[in-house]
Amino acid sequence: MFAKEIKELEQEVIAWRRHLHQHPELSHEEQETQAFVCRMLEDAGISYETMKTSYGVIGIIEGGQPGKTVALRADMDALPIREKNDVSYRSTKERVMHACGHDAHTAMLLGAGKLLQQKRSELAGTVLLLFQPAEEDAPIGGAQAMMEDPTFLKWEPDVVFGQHVWPDLPVGQIGVRAGGMMGNSDRFSITINGRAGHASMPHQAVDAIVVANQVMTSLQTIVSRNVSPLDSAVITVGTITGGDRYNVIASEVTLEGTVRTLSLDVRDRVEKRLIELVKQVAEGLGATATVNYQHGYVATVNTPAWADHVQEQALSLLGEGAAPEVSPSLAGEDFGRFLQKYPGTYYWLGTAIAERTVQSPLHDSTFDIDEAALSHGVNILATTAVTALIKIN
Repeated sequence: MFAKEIKELEQEVIAWRRHLHQHPELSHEEQETQAFVCRMLEDAGISYETMKTSYGVIGIIEGGQPGKTVALRADMDALPIREKNDVSYRSTKERVMHACGHDAHTAMLLGAGKLLQQKRSELAGTVLLLFQPAEEDAPIGGAQAMMEDPTFLKWEPDVVFGQHVWPDLPVGQIGVRAGGMMGNSDRFSITINGRAGHASMPHQAVDAIVVANQVMTSLQTIVSRNVSPLDSAVITVGTITGGDRYNVIASEVTLEGTVRTLSLDVRDRVEKRLIELVKQVAEGLGATATVNYQHGYVATVNTPAWADHVQEQALSLLGEGAAPEVSPSLAGEDFGRFLQKYPGTYYWLGTAIAERTVQSPLHDSTFDIDEAALSHGVNILATTAVTALIKIN
């Protein structure tokens, strides 16, 4: 549908992506990124509005005929990571890096917007370009604030699509499935209080480190003994802090971690059991424990009909084998909040670098993409928007 136009646009999209990669900004700090997006929209003749409550931007492409509204979303923020890639477009900021591909997402949405603007007279309806800030600010994020912003509420979509670069898939493939695509992403903090004492006299103390060890071991029984083997759940303790000195029995230890699940039912069951078990283990060893359990991003659950629609576009554009069967990921994604309110689909765009025998994962200091994937991403976004308008009108 856009083959010729995409060829002409390819180098421009790469340049946009590299500019954004060199100038990353953390969540809630996307001021320069917002300004760049607005300039590019202006250059393309696309109307836009900025959010009242954040650095978000909405591009508005109104078709030549009335109709429904389709939204395409890209996130804009970076991560507090020092980049280790030796490339010409390396981040110019010491501890900030686009290690999750949001630079590519923004560039591809700008490209799709430019193509759609050129075809706007043929469109029946409206396409919204949602440039969302603060996706990395889990568990708060930026999606909910965007959906509640007065500007967004003027242009509510009938269906919404999002794509994410994916190093586990080769260029020329996408990953999409009906139902759960990404997981619920919760976090917890456990504080165990024992009683301090001299290392040589443990019988006079309650060792919070020993209790913490038992708690950590017990947590793993929740997945193995309280969750069906056919369901998905992961409990990970990421940090442990406690103790004051090598010869003093610790009085307090704090564990921090995350819980990942796919269904809300399993999420509730794991939360309830985690709080119960931690307190029971601590009390059984003479200590006390407090648990702060915080809900994060909800699972990203694709609307089956729209997942099929995206798969059809990918197969049409990229050929047979372009949409292999994929399993869901338990990584968190703020886009799930859009899909709680609106039908739509979130899919992965293959960006594996063929020269690398081992791909660097998302959020890694050496993460990068094969920029040949950018034109595919632009094409799928733009084509999906056009065909979705036809489908819903």
